[in-house]
Amino acid sequence: MIRRALTQIAYPVTIVLTLACVAAAKPKHREVRRATPVAQEEDELAVAYQTSVLDAGSAVVPKTRAASVVVADARTGEVLYEKNADATRAAASTQKLLTALIVAEEGYLDRRVTVQKVDTLADPVRLNIKPGETYQRIDLLRALLVKSPNDVARCLARDNAGSIELFAEKMNAKARALGATHSNFVNPNGLPIPEQYSTARDLSRIALAAYANPTIRSIVCLPQIVFRYANGRTRELENTNKILKRLPYCNGMKTGYTEAAGHCLIASGTIPGRDVIVVVLGDSKAGVWQDASALLSWGLRRM
Repeated sequence: MIRRALTQIAYPVTIVLTLACVAAAKPKHREVRRATPVAQEEDELAVAYQTSVLDAGSAVVPKTRAASVVVADARTGEVLYEKNADATRAAASTQKLLTALIVAEEGYLDRRVTVQKVDTLADPVRLNIKPGETYQRIDLLRALLVKSPNDVARCLARDNAGSIELFAEKMNAKARALGATHSNFVNPNGLPIPEQYSTARDLSRIALAAYANPTIRSIVCLPQIVFRYANGRTRELENTNKILKRLPYCNGMKTGYTEAAGHCLIASGTIPGRDVIVVVLGDSKAGVWQDASALLSWGLRRM
């Protein structure tokens, strides 16, 4: 039943979207395509997208270049495939799922947060919220999960626990409660610190809990949002998860990258009767999309 659903839903939509992307990218007249960073990224994503379609015809687990991998059934928690799942690694911004889970579970998301100067001390990715500005928690939570700004993570953490240090204690306590016992978190945003680490298995357990949370689930599937600053200015934030727009069965979740961690992605996907979560850590810029796409396709098709 699942195999039939994926064949009937994923393949036709995939083919249509692929053709549409090719048509949109096709230059008019005899324009020469330059090897710009944007064009190169589009090529990498096209390869990843096409590979996921091809792999859908095979029952063999796709080969991956990532350092660590876990594929889990999001409904039962069963691990369907693993590779170096317990190796400790930097998690980068994928650990923001844990930050978001703590904030979402404690509720009162309509309450306003006043930004403090300490919240803004985070590079390199920032939303540039300013001290003294106020925002609803839910708006900051959406920005955190869609665009991954580090200043927003610090603001939510400090607002929640009183300080980054106290919030890190809550992160570790929550992780242990979820069975993620081989991790240690020091900050809410995943910026590299020597004593901060996790594993693909631990992150899959955190992702399972995040996927089950309706607030987080409703945000991570959004391709983009509009964020309104305190002064009324608006900014469109595009989801950092590139495969969200390219695979019709992908519905989340969180990207991550630092030099220490490499390219990381926690991806989720769904078809009627089945939900799968894929954790990919320590991959290349192009490989992270290709590997996650292929593993999602395989996991959703697996009986």
